[in-house]
Amino acid sequence: MSARLAAHVWVGAYLRRLALAGIPAYVIRHGDDTAGAVLVKCATLDGHAALWRREWDFETDLRPWTQIAGGPEPEIDHTIRRQSGFDPDLWVIEIESRSGETLLDEGGLT
Repeated sequence: MSARLAAHVWVGAYLRRLALAGIPAYVIRHGDDTAGAVLVKCATLDGHAALWRREWDFETDLRPWTQIAGGPEPEIDHTIRRQSGFDPDLWVIEIESRSGETLLDEGGLT
């Protein structure tokens, strides 16, 4: 079992990694600094977006990033609003990537 980083530390590191890759990113909802869950919205700048979150894989005891929604951007925004209603500690990061690149599949983002 690996130790979890405080949410604000993870978010800061992820934003820095995106900046170094030239991918614009913004915190659009600031959650709990310590234990807030994180959603990542990837807007492809063509009216569509995808939404990612970490989910437990009980077979491997890992928390991989999983795409939970994709489609027209207004639908993704609605999903975010609904999730925010369930979880007041939720962080939401929005990235702008025409190619859909999120860097979530790279090592070191666990």
